[in-house]
This record gives sequence, C-alpha cells and structure tokens, in this order.
Amino acid sequence: MSSFALTLVLTAAVLHASWNAVVKAASDRSLTIAAIATVNAVAGLTLILFSDTPAPASWPFIAASAVLHYVYYALMFHAYRLGDLSQVYPISRGVAPALVAMGAYLLIGETLSPLAIAGLLTVSAGIGFLAFQRGAAHADRRALVAAIMLGLTIAAYSVADGIGVRWAGDPFGYIGWLSLLESPVVIAVLAMRRRNNIEFDRRTFMLGLIGGVVSIAAYGIVLYAKTIAPIGAVSAVRESGVIIAALIGVLMFGERPWQGRIISAIIVAGGVIMLAFSGGH
Repeated sequence: MSSFALTLVLTAAVLHASWNAVVKAASDRSLTIAAIATVNAVAGLTLILFSDTPAPASWPFIAASAVLHYVYYALMFHAYRLGDLSQVYPISRGVAPALVAMGAYLLIGETLSPLAIAGLLTVSAGIGFLAFQRGAAHADRRALVAAIMLGLTIAAYSVADGIGVRWAGDPFGYIGWLSLLESPVVIAVLAMRRRNNIEFDRRTFMLGLIGGVVSIAAYGIVLYAKTIAPIGAVSAVRESGVIIAALIGVLMFGERPWQGRIISAIIVAGGVIMLAFSGGH
C-alpha cells in the first residue's frame, strides 16, 4: 500500500470513529441520528439521479439491508446511551468481521485459513478482555449486550450488501437506493418527537448533519482507496478505528479504566487485521 493510500484509509478510520463519537457525545442522540440519516438520504437521492436502477434480483437485499439499518440505528442509540465509546465501538466493530467470517463458512462453505481462525480467536479474546476486565462489573451489562447485537446487525447487513451489490449491476445505484431508504428513520424520529412535544434543537441537528457528512466522507474515502490499493490491506487499516475510538473515549470523554480499554482495542484490531489478510471472508 502506498503512503498516499495509507493516509487516506487512516483518515477514513479517524472520521468513522469521530462520527460515532458525535453520537455518543450528543445531548439528544435520537435527533443526531435523524440528522445523520438525513445526510445519507440526500446523498442517496443524488446517487440515484446519476446511476442506473439496480437489477430486480438485488431488491430483496436492498429491502433486507434497509430494515437491518433501522435496527442498527436503534441499537446504536441504546448502546451509546448505556455504554462508553471505548467499549461499544471496539466490541461492535470487532464482532462484525468475526461473524461475517463464520457466516461465510457456515452458509456458503468458505474455508477458514489458519490465520483466519487465529484472527477469530484474537478478536474474541480482545472482546472478552474488554467485557470482563477490572471495572467492567460496574458497567451496565445491557451496554455489552447492545454492543454485541450491534455487531451482529453490522455483520448481517454486510453479508446482505455483499451479495446484493454484486447482483445490482450498478453498485452506485444500489448504494443510492439503500441510502435513500434511510429517510423513514428521519420521518419516524421527527414524528415521535412532535407527538411527544419534544423540542427541536437546531444546534443539535446541525451537529448531526456534520456527523452525517463525516460518515459519508469516511465511506467514500474507503471506496476510493479500494481502487488504488489491495482490498484486504484497506480493510485491515480501516479497522484501526477501534483504537482511535478507544483513544477518543479515554482522552476526550474520560472513560475509565483506560489501560485495559486501550489494550483490548489493540487486540481486537490485531485480530481483524489477521482476518483481513487471511482471505477467509
């Protein structure tokens, strides 16, 4: 990987961890998530206007992925309400690739190499260490459950998108429709707030819009990087975001105990790197 590509992917990792930090730090997370979904929907509509309509075979996967993204937003809301960024992010991002690798083996018989098996064990060890280290007993165990379920959801829509985008014909059309279908999240959140007479805070919504732009930028940078560098290497470096999220949580939010969280994030990132280079998923 060239130094330029490496810089791009590291930038994307920082951006992805940062928009998750925006959700964690927000005083009104539901409004922040609605704003992020708004940016995604607008970006999706823009892509649709300049892309071909996805092939019929891909629409069931678009529908399934859209529903899974609704679940993703709900779980993200609860996970960051209950838990710390330095716990939730490494667990959810670490669980996802491990589950994708296992799912590929169980569902389509994709063989796991010894390096992939080592990666799965390393990710599991890092998550286990994060969950049961000193001080974790005082954390809300519901946050751990929500983070694991969040990782499961990420894995599920990753598999659906991996199949669907291949059958779509035009990947940008697929991404466009999938992003546009995030608009019900915005409608549902705003309708619920209006029904319950919850004040609309423009400053929070604007912060969420910035988070949405950062999210789109991170995704776009990774897509571009995959055109100029090996996909496995891009995926590996991208998951350095778990270390960045742990650092943000410890340094900016004062989350403790910090030593174990940083060590756990490094272990999880190491396991994901093994998975990325193993060719096992």
